[in-house]
Amino acid sequence: MFDYHVHTTFSPDAKSPMEEVIKSGIEKNLKEICFTDHIDYDWDGKGNDIRFDFDSYFKTIDGFKEKYKDRISIKQGVEFGLQPHLIEKYQAVSRKYDFDFILCSVHSLRKEDLYQGVFFEGRPQQEAYNIYFEELAQVVDAYEDYSVLGHLDVIKRYGGYDVILPLEHYHDFLVPLLKKIIHLGKGLELNTSGIRYNLGDFHPSLDILKIYRNLGGEIVTTGADSHQAHQVAYDFPHALEALSSIGFKYVCTFDKMKPAFHSIEKLLR
Repeated sequence: MFDYHVHTTFSPDAKSPMEEVIKSGIEKNLKEICFTDHIDYDWDGKGNDIRFDFDSYFKTIDGFKEKYKDRISIKQGVEFGLQPHLIEKYQAVSRKYDFDFILCSVHSLRKEDLYQGVFFEGRPQQEAYNIYFEELAQVVDAYEDYSVLGHLDVIKRYGGYDVILPLEHYHDFLVPLLKKIIHLGKGLELNTSGIRYNLGDFHPSLDILKIYRNLGGEIVTTGADSHQAHQVAYDFPHALEALSSIGFKYVCTFDKMKPAFHSIEKLLR
């Protein structure tokens, strides 16, 4: 198995140092782990950044690659929290540094961080979802330096609404977006944190992954979105079984931004 959404103390919201995370991956028999710590520029609309020192990050990863080379493969990735007005800034980073893998995520809308909840105050649920998918579409139309979209329907995690908005309420936003990423040769991640957050499904939900598959989408990664070492590879056997059940034959890993395909059937043996 492969965990391609992993945070360490290079991210301010994570609690486990990199080596502790690696050891957890080895204990869980991961073949490969990809670190995807946060870069979120202007996350609050006030010019504040969530970021790490790239040189220190890569140096640390390189040291552990050598130390654990006989036990687990380690890749250097990043999770970009993109916003439409920051595309050029992220392009400069992705073109300067040699990443194996880049997650394209949206964590802020209209310069408001989703986690803090200010964006949702006084805003009807349908409007919040509409804005999310509109801004995500703007990002996808303007930015191509990434591997897969991270936790595509993350909007359902926030807002404190009584129910998760059904798919038919944003289906018309979703299909053109999925067609676009397929055309560009990009993919989706199956992020198991939706199960960990008791949302009853993955990010994105299986019905979205079915649409992606039916449209011809083939590139999919598995990620736990772990922020503590014990969360690495969370619920991965069920995730692989779910992918297989809706027709996916492979999951992907990445090397220097190029995907490699691995048989789900073999991983489940």
